[in-house]
Amino acid sequence: MVKINNLEIENVKRVKAVTLAPAENGLTVIGGKNGQGKTSVLDAIAWALGGDRFKPSQPNREGSVIPPHLRVELSNGLVVERSGNSSNLKVIDPNGNKGGQQLLNEFVEALALNLPKFMQMSNKEKADTLLRIIGVGDKLYALETDEQRLYNRRTEIGRVRDQKAKYAKELPVYSGLPAELISAVELIRQQQDILARNGENQRKRENLAQLQQEYDRTAAQIEELGMKLERISADLETAMKSAQDLHDESTVEIEQSLADIESTNTKIRANLDRQRAEIEAEDFGRQYDELTEQLQDVRRQKSELLNGADLPLEGLSVENGELLYNGCRWDCMSGSEQLRVATAIVRRLNPKCGFVLLDKLEQMDTDTLAEFGAWLEQEGLQVIATRVSTGGECSIIIEDGKNAVPETISTTKWKAGTF
Repeated sequence: MVKINNLEIENVKRVKAVTLAPAENGLTVIGGKNGQGKTSVLDAIAWALGGDRFKPSQPNREGSVIPPHLRVELSNGLVVERSGNSSNLKVIDPNGNKGGQQLLNEFVEALALNLPKFMQMSNKEKADTLLRIIGVGDKLYALETDEQRLYNRRTEIGRVRDQKAKYAKELPVYSGLPAELISAVELIRQQQDILARNGENQRKRENLAQLQQEYDRTAAQIEELGMKLERISADLETAMKSAQDLHDESTVEIEQSLADIESTNTKIRANLDRQRAEIEAEDFGRQYDELTEQLQDVRRQKSELLNGADLPLEGLSVENGELLYNGCRWDCMSGSEQLRVATAIVRRLNPKCGFVLLDKLEQMDTDTLAEFGAWLEQEGLQVIATRVSTGGECSIIIEDGKNAVPETISTTKWKAGTF
């Protein structure tokens, strides 16, 4: 990894003259009060190594007649200089050979020079950056597409299942009824059979009456019609015996059934509707359970995919297209956590780039700052940061655009145009 060994900056923005030899690993903090030139130092480094796209809109220090001068010595032996009114770039390797911006671009990561750009990305863009680094973006996208499809289908199935179950519970239950709808045609047929039998009974009664009348007439003529009386008497006896065994059937029950058929069928339909709703609810419940199993399987594959990836920071993950750190989304992370996550990801974008620039590190308290510095040393990463402070955590202090020198240390006075 390429790191910064030394840098010299003169007449850039608020900087008059600053020299700095950053720590090889860990945190180098540029301290000072507001408006003293701390951020200008970082802007100058970004310009020196990143090229004209990082050039400040007004690079010259106000009031200076001497043009900007930048010199950066890198750990790979390259010396980068920008100087003169046109700020010409000069890149010299240890053998004295010259190069240009293209050579620097091989090991300088743009986001390492402009970390706020990464931090201002949308959550999806941050997540996409991480997935691109670990090389699982396409697979995870396919799994998340499956997950969303299954989740939407399961939600739809669950909604229908709940509606069917609720509808079934709201329907009344009637006992003592047949399982199938009653047919009016069958009841009418039964009624007609009874009426036919009753009609036959009436015919027999009428026949009895006729015989009785004939008997009365014959009795008056008994003497004249003796033989006929005997025959008629025998027929009468037979008819009377037959009539004694007859009884009429009632159609009241069938008439009542016909009157109640619609009400009864309404209840039977309600029972059938409830039964169908319960069956459909069970069917949708089975579909819901199957989709739940498929959803869990997709989520397991996602978890295994990320768990097996070489993540730049323990605790990082991607869920539903958003970057998470220890289970928290970006807007729920503390400022120090956001800086740690951004630093880890940006560092991995170009493994050849061993440094990152951080502005406004005052959001970290001294304990968090020490912890962050220890993590950087463990990772072998160099960070040059600014902080509104003049405390002992600062590697150097900038005052009025130049290195502050304690009164107890004897030093030569800074002179314009030299370091």
